[in-house]
Amino acid sequence: MKLGIVGLPNVGKSTLFNSLTKAGAESANYPFCTIDPNVGVVPVPDERLKLLGDFYHSRKVTPAVIEFVDIAGLVKGASKGEGLGNQFLANIREVDAIVHVVRCFEDSNVIHVDGSIDPLRDMETINLELIFSDLEILERRISKVAKTARMDKDAGRELNFLNKVKEHLEAGKMAITLETENEDEEGWLGMLNLLTGKPVIYAANVAEEDLEDEGASNAFVQQVGAFAREQNSEMFVICAQIEQEIAELEEDEKKMFLEDLGLKESGLEKLVRASYRLLGLMSFLTSGEDETRAWTIRIGTRAPQAAGKIHSDFERGFIKAEVVNYQDLLNCGSYAGAREKGLVRMEGKEYVVQDGDVILFRFNV
Repeated sequence: MKLGIVGLPNVGKSTLFNSLTKAGAESANYPFCTIDPNVGVVPVPDERLKLLGDFYHSRKVTPAVIEFVDIAGLVKGASKGEGLGNQFLANIREVDAIVHVVRCFEDSNVIHVDGSIDPLRDMETINLELIFSDLEILERRISKVAKTARMDKDAGRELNFLNKVKEHLEAGKMAITLETENEDEEGWLGMLNLLTGKPVIYAANVAEEDLEDEGASNAFVQQVGAFAREQNSEMFVICAQIEQEIAELEEDEKKMFLEDLGLKESGLEKLVRASYRLLGLMSFLTSGEDETRAWTIRIGTRAPQAAGKIHSDFERGFIKAEVVNYQDLLNCGSYAGAREKGLVRMEGKEYVVQDGDVILFRFNV
């Protein structure tokens, strides 16, 4: 999973990226301090892995990972090349989802590029630049399809749909809110790879004092939340400055620090949860003495395709999946104990893998 972190300059975007990835690079208090996109690979927090690793005395424990791309601050006019905007917009096109950091705190020491704090204006600025960039791509596609639309019925249908998408964007709406009517329309929309067609998670960046009640008393956060709901998007509250402090601590110190702040989880854990929910993802597990590992798949994936995540041979030669829920396995104290209680099941090609399944694939190539 690849997530692109975007936002206006000086909203806490690079601070958040550095803390999430433990990059440790200092973010400067001026626009465009990130000229090239930084990339960081972050392990997905999953307590099940440690429990299973201890259970099997695994020599290696491998979590699922998320790749974060820190995309330099966009400004008004980015789609026309302002602030090297075209380059940064191209970087966003490569990600699975967008994490849009929105400033929801006042601080006279941190300059805002537009001179005041206004989350709705800031979100609209970024989204309009994405829309303008998408309209350019759409115009090129319309021009190409129009040449054959008179003689080709399918091209004519596609042209009608493309014009419908254009009207939607010109009304200031994101492509992700457009309802497609059939599989053809879904395919045409997917081929365009529009920036505004990507799922968005809004990260409301607040001051430390707003963390305890999750921004409930912060009017800016409420604005971001309402906007996210309108866009069918996710929103979570984070304090990038606190995340930076957490990133410098050891694992046991992190838990104590979070408890002292009255927090149940870190910003990374919130972001992972929101990402998995938004993209419809989950993890199944494989475990043994050699390795315990988490594998990320889409919800609804069947056993052979899940096996293919490990190796294409597993999918091609799939016979059966030996499945047990990780909690059932731990509760029984041994694999043999789980089997005796009938908790280990043999599943075939139609089995839909569930979150937390521990699976041993049987295959023959």
